[in-house]
Amino acid sequence: MPMSFTSLRDHFLISMPHLLDDTFAQTVIYMCDHSEYGAMGIVVNRPSGIRMCDLLNHLELDNQTGLESERPVFNGGPMRDDRGFVLHTPSSRHTWLSSHAISDDICLTTSVDILEAIARNHGPETFLVALGHAGWGPEQLEQEMRDNLWLSCPANSDILFHLPLEDRLQAAAATLGINLNLLPAHAGHA
Repeated sequence: MPMSFTSLRDHFLISMPHLLDDTFAQTVIYMCDHSEYGAMGIVVNRPSGIRMCDLLNHLELDNQTGLESERPVFNGGPMRDDRGFVLHTPSSRHTWLSSHAISDDICLTTSVDILEAIARNHGPETFLVALGHAGWGPEQLEQEMRDNLWLSCPANSDILFHLPLEDRLQAAAATLGINLNLLPAHAGHA
């Protein structure tokens, strides 16, 4: 790993106003992994149009929650968009087949057993479900950062799980003291 490498794991990537890519414009991405081999994250402010109850129904899981009818499933990114990714708080009561701790208070699980538990009201206390993820090859994210396409800041579980999704982009930028509405809509280097 280069001496100047800084991992953005457990950080938010905040798209700059001049990032006009249809997939990533106006997004906040929670970074699940970042190393010299590449990076992976989940878009956490773009609903897919699918509700949790629809997903559970599609998977033929008996939805006993009664509370999930309007909870959105997120469009987590363009890669593996046929696969579910669950960001959640750790559970002392349950372990999942394919779960990975990203930080002390955020885990990523990709196995269907967590959705089965959610349907039975035995899932993690706090969670969000996304279809697909964002991914970068070696040095790709670093180049995008040098090209001023993204801001980054340490992740905040309140923004990630509790803030209305339409407020997440501005709230993440505000942790840096930035109002995205005041930034120019074109790229530049000082």
